[in-house]
Amino acid sequence: MKKIFSSAYNLVLIDISILIMRVSVSALMIVHGKQKFNKLITTEDISFQDPLGIGEVPSLILVVFAELVCSILVIIGLATRLALVPLIITMIIAAFVIHGNHAFGKQELPYLYLIIYTALFFTGPGKFSLDRVISKK
Repeated sequence: MKKIFSSAYNLVLIDISILIMRVSVSALMIVHGKQKFNKLITTEDISFQDPLGIGEVPSLILVVFAELVCSILVIIGLATRLALVPLIITMIIAAFVIHGNHAFGKQELPYLYLIIYTALFFTGPGKFSLDRVISKK
């Protein structure tokens, strides 16, 4: 059977798929982070889970950092694998600690983010990223 697509074409499709996954999942995560950021700057009495025992405000700051700052880095593909580490840790804590005793419906979203972020960690940011541009210089 004749090959329809060349391997170079398939590699481009893989890089486009990674780009779509990076941008879309991180954009969705920014929505979560923005809600938490608004809570951080508008609420004097912050009520937030403290799974690490460092205090509610520091815990919220770490989550906002992961969900906003790290998501932006993943979108643009800058220090991607490093930026994924806080996101992966945040999703592990969300899935297994914060929602560990909840029904699967509450755990499902953190699991999905965790799976995607872990896959991105192993694949890297792909061809269409600032990491790639920087590494070529």
